[in-house]
Amino acid sequence: MSRSAADEKVDLSLIENRAPSVAHMFRDRVAALPDAEAFRYPVGEGWESLTWTQTRDRAYALAAGLVLLGVEPEERVALMSATRLEWVLADLAVMCAGAATTTIYPTTIPSDVAYIMADSASRVVIAEDSTQVETLRQQRPQMPEVLKVVVIDGEGDGDWVVSFAELEESGRGRLAAEADLVDARIDALTPDHLATIIYTSGTTGRPKGVPLTHSAWTYEAAAVDAIGILSQEDLQFLWLPLAHVFGKVLLTLPLQIGFPTAVDGRPDKIVENVGVVKPTFMGAAPRIFERAYGKITTMIESEGGVKAKLFGWATGVGKQVGEIRGAGGEPGGLLAVKYRLADKLVLSKIRDRFGGRVRFFISGSAALNEDVARWFDAMGLLILEGYGLTETSAASFVNRPHPGGYKFGTVGWPLPGTEVRIAEDGEILLRGPGVTAGYHQLDDHTAESLSEDGWFSTGDIGEVDANGFLTITDRKKDLFKTSGGKYVAPSQIESMFKGICPYASQLIVEGDGRKFVSALITLDPDVITGWAAQHGMAGDSYSQIVTSEACREMVQGYVDELNSQLNRWEQIKQFHILDHDLSVEAGDLTPSMKLKRKAVTTKYKEELDKFYVES
Repeated sequence: MSRSAADEKVDLSLIENRAPSVAHMFRDRVAALPDAEAFRYPVGEGWESLTWTQTRDRAYALAAGLVLLGVEPEERVALMSATRLEWVLADLAVMCAGAATTTIYPTTIPSDVAYIMADSASRVVIAEDSTQVETLRQQRPQMPEVLKVVVIDGEGDGDWVVSFAELEESGRGRLAAEADLVDARIDALTPDHLATIIYTSGTTGRPKGVPLTHSAWTYEAAAVDAIGILSQEDLQFLWLPLAHVFGKVLLTLPLQIGFPTAVDGRPDKIVENVGVVKPTFMGAAPRIFERAYGKITTMIESEGGVKAKLFGWATGVGKQVGEIRGAGGEPGGLLAVKYRLADKLVLSKIRDRFGGRVRFFISGSAALNEDVARWFDAMGLLILEGYGLTETSAASFVNRPHPGGYKFGTVGWPLPGTEVRIAEDGEILLRGPGVTAGYHQLDDHTAESLSEDGWFSTGDIGEVDANGFLTITDRKKDLFKTSGGKYVAPSQIESMFKGICPYASQLIVEGDGRKFVSALITLDPDVITGWAAQHGMAGDSYSQIVTSEACREMVQGYVDELNSQLNRWEQIKQFHILDHDLSVEAGDLTPSMKLKRKAVTTKYKEELDKFYVES
């Protein structure tokens, strides 16, 4: 069944009549569903919940506490914490106080913390623990405008630092004396008031502040609501960093639509939590799906025998059924019988690992490999890939979950109200209510990226097909030309490899101005140990495993398979396997797990240069 974006039925009234601000949206949700579950959070070994009314009471108390600290409308309050309930409550409090949130990753290096604080002129910082407080103390001379630090897990010092509990308690006391304090702040908000400044983590140079108004967030929430893919019956599991625009928009959606959200950002708890929470949808970066795919497929492969053959057969059946359902049909005859058996024996068990209730996942922040997406679809777990940037308030495009509404390898259709244009050089240009008005205190960057008539230059190369699906080819700045004059799109090759090699963590393609293409490769530490045990290296260190001849021979096979699908000038002629994986802490990846290409190729320049030494 062929459908196009023009055929989509949307409720434009939701966009046209949206709330004036995020705080209004929150207040309206509380009024509509006062006793319904709003947020679920871990306590000890179990989970507890807050209703919308209870959430309002805590957020209002915190908002009043911020007002007591001297926070004025549109002044910035920085949040420097991992994803947890207190982040949610603090952000809602900032909105309700009429202020604006500055988001900071807890892994941000101290010098960048000081820069962001000073550049944003943040007045209060809400930090997670004593480690974050100590970082702030060290940088205090560079942050003269910070009035107070509020610590979530910790105690106040009677001076510069107050505890989260103290802030909330002081706000309750203020509300007892002035009950309409917070509502008055909300009433004064307009769509054009500043709501958030998100600093792009940046693959090079200083982070850039992106100011986003209340109108941008209410548009995002209303536009997603208008396409009808979510309802109050859904349950979200939210673990993504809320300092990232993807996580932040997923926090805005429940305010608009009214579904409950389970919140826990601990990375080591993601798999366990999905099984316990049993969400109906979840957002994630592609790396999560790639790792799950690699771990499951290699585990089955290592067991071999009948079990591996059964898994392969069931996967094939699932892919056939996925194609039929994607086109709007249902399997019949012998295929239907095969599918019922495959589902009972294999596919349903994979879905149960993810809680058994997932309607779809949403993938964003980087390119998702098409083969990985098709594998998940075969399991009955649809991944909807989307696309957006910090500068566009996250989602600009997203695939839809209904037949004909998604196309693997693309990022889907635009949200209603968002316009797209492809420039002569292939760059994607976007315009719409979610696009920022410019960078914070960076007029030159604003002029370079934003035209006078509102078109934002994304820096990404892509094309729109006849049905309105957008395909991203690569980052414009990442495209390079070999010495033979041939263009290479590294991101596309890197994504292909992750779908081919289940052991892959990272592939970094190099070849700018070189006579051929080479690569750095890292392998997934969790997955490669299973392979090692099957090849006489049980108990060996990661470094020993990945530098062994057997491992190199295995990787060479996957590189050969990759090369068979590439043009001659794109093929990887030489590669080096690093004896460690890339990480955020080492400065190789951004906090949202994007590759810092220039930083990595510079760091390992010596290894790469060896490939090009004349013999």
